Amino acid sequence: MIKAIFFDIDGTLVSFKTHTIPQSTLDAVHAVRQKGVKVFIATGRPFPFITNLGELEHDGIMAVNGASIKLNDGTVVTHTPVDKADVRRMTEYQNANPIAVAYATDDEAFVTHYNEQFQEVFDLLDLPNPKSMTPERALDMDIMQIIAFFNEDEEPFIMNNVLKGCDAMRWHPFFADCILKGTSKATGIDDVIRHYGFDLSETMAFGDGGNDKQMLAHVGWGVAMGNASDEVKACARIVTASVDDDGVAKILSHIEDFC
Repeated sequence: MIKAIFFDIDGTLVSFKTHTIPQSTLDAVHAVRQKGVKVFIATGRPFPFITNLGELEHDGIMAVNGASIKLNDGTVVTHTPVDKADVRRMTEYQNANPIAVAYATDDEAFVTHYNEQFQEVFDLLDLPNPKSMTPERALDMDIMQIIAFFNEDEEPFIMNNVLKGCDAMRWHPFFADCILKGTSKATGIDDVIRHYGFDLSETMAFGDGGNDKQMLAHVGWGVAMGNASDEVKACARIVTASVDDDGVAKILSHIEDFC
């Protein structure tokens, strides 16, 4: 039987149209937790940006694509910040190339070199703008994620010369989530199931974005949302309906079928 389920937030739990979690999802998640299944959030968002879960029941949160994992009882399962040398190189790069960047810790976030693309993304996510500060402020912080606004053409240079110790995960053409190299939602899932003693075959995950591909291919049962791209769907074992068409509930209502 499935013992642990991992859910992406944006486009999976939360609709980009309504910015809320469908009631069918809330009810379905409650029902599987009543059966003893553990439920975890698996998001690219850092903790300061996880503001839209509403009344959803869960057992813990895997933030910043697996770099920071906290259970509801206060247990810290994983805490892997970006190397400070990468943070320093990024601040130096910004001084010469003023790209927009949001730096996030587990407790706070701020933006540097704000631009229109940044505003468009934060409007899409229904997030208030973080405070604006100079890049150098990041040097004194335990940075978990660098949300950097560069396009795919710029990515090879930045990742090879600036953020050398990071991996870039992209689900939007405007920016990439940059976290410690070798970290992903898949490695975060491994950390969680190791903590509980579950087997990978006993896991399920739901996702829709590019940063969900590794997770969907890794778990026992990967479920791609109907609103996911064909590339993401190809990584999953199952494709369900979209977030706005009760895609999560349609799978969880048959949870006993997965073994």
